[in-house]
Amino acid sequence: MVDIQTVSVAIASASVVAGIVYYAFQIKHQTKIRQADLAWRMSQIMYADDYREAILKVLNLDFEDYDEFLKEYGPYLSDSSTMKAITKINVLYTNLGSQVKDGLIDSKLVHSVFGTACQRAWEKVKPIIEGYRKTSNQPRYLLDFEYLYNEMKKRDQKLRQSKA
Repeated sequence: MVDIQTVSVAIASASVVAGIVYYAFQIKHQTKIRQADLAWRMSQIMYADDYREAILKVLNLDFEDYDEFLKEYGPYLSDSSTMKAITKINVLYTNLGSQVKDGLIDSKLVHSVFGTACQRAWEKVKPIIEGYRKTSNQPRYLLDFEYLYNEMKKRDQKLRQSKA
């Protein structure tokens, strides 16, 4: 025969298990909500006028290498509108790259919002950054932007392979 103490222990154990399961579902649900909120906030950056102006300015730069860039646009990190646009883009993608690298933001989410723009921006500024790294003796300058670019390329390759 089952006594009251055994029944109460079984009920207590079942309620602890039920609480843990409920809590796990809540954490998963909250993570989805936070990811959706983050995606929304990131997409708002894409449509902000200052970002659009900066990315268009960067993507429309016309130069072949670092020396030509310096002749055409002046010293890197100067106070010109071109340098402000480059800096705005570099800071955004460096910060995103750092957060992806540290596991704070999912690279899939960043790819869905910024993937193409990030890749195009890096391909445009790469000669500038590499030239600056050499001339300033700062080989680690904007490595997180480069890291993000590489992650976006990897994600593109995975998507192409999955479709093939």
